[in-house]
Formats: sequence, C-alpha cells, structure tokens
Amino acid sequence: MLNIVIFGAPGSGKGTQSEKIVEKYGINHISTGDVLRAEIKNGTELGKTAKSYIDQGQLIPDELMIDILASVFDSFEDSKGVIFDGFPRTIAQAEALKKMLAERNQGVSVMLDLDVPEDELMVRLIKRGKDSGRADDNEETIKKRLHVYHSQTSPLIDWYKQEGQYQHIKGQGVLEEIFADVCAAIDAAK
Repeated sequence: MLNIVIFGAPGSGKGTQSEKIVEKYGINHISTGDVLRAEIKNGTELGKTAKSYIDQGQLIPDELMIDILASVFDSFEDSKGVIFDGFPRTIAQAEALKKMLAERNQGVSVMLDLDVPEDELMVRLIKRGKDSGRADDNEETIKKRLHVYHSQTSPLIDWYKQEGQYQHIKGQGVLEEIFADVCAAIDAAK
C-alpha cells in the first residue's frame, strides 16, 4: 500500500495537494482537520473536547487522534493506500502512527513536506478565513497556530529524514508545478 504523510504549516496547501494525489493515485485521504470539524459539527463528546483545544490554538491529545485515525484507517476496504493530512504533528505521534501501521503490516511510504514562507502562509490563511468563514483563520489564531507548528511540529522533519522517508517540496508557485514535484517524490517512493 502507498501510505503518505503530507506535512506543512497551516495554509501550505496540504488539502489541495491531497485532493490531487487521491485523484491520481486512487488512495484514501484522512484529514484530521476534516474528521475533527465533522465531530464538532455533529456535537459529539469528541467534538466538544476537540473544540476546546482548537479554540485555544492547541493540538489534540495523541491518544485521541490515534484512536480516531485507526478507526478511519480500518474503515477503508480494499484500499490502495492513505494520505495522512494533519497528522502526525509531533515525534510521539509519528512513533504512534508507525506502531499503528506496523500492527496492520503497513508503513509510511513517503513524507511530503510542503514548504511555504510564513508571510505567504498569513496571506493564504487570512484569505481562506474570509472565503470560507473558518473562525480559526484570523490573524491572532494563525500566529498561535504557526508558533505551535514551528515549535512542536517541525522536529518531525529530522525524524522522517532518519526514517529515510522525507521529501522536501517547494510549496509556493504554480499549482501544477508543485503537484509535479509531489508526484515525482511519490513515484520515487513506490
């Protein structure tokens, strides 16, 4: 199976690239953001708990996310693979994901790091907030999310380099060119 971790700061284009990868490679997509937003919208206990963390710009506890991901992963029948979008965000989560996949005789094929300068991320996220009405896309929350990303998440780059799965992707420029770089990294990992 082709299991991909797509990585990047909020607004780096993970969702957009994931849609294109799903279409080209016929794999499933697990967006932790979408899963959590659905739980919040449906008013579940998980959704209420998750909302309290998200509203403060904090990450969801690891055990909670792994349980959700394992459940969603197991729900895909005859899957060719999965894109993990928005997870892992810490080394502990990466280790938990590796363990969860190993229990299913699976592993991560490649980690794609969509790298976008911070000033461009701010522009994209403020625009997304205006276009979509997402309450977490305001300047104060964006700054918190980027700080959390840089302090807690960026160490994953070195972790995936040590695993031999890291691929840097320049996430700024023409969409088709970025996607061509993404495909080249995926094809090299297959």
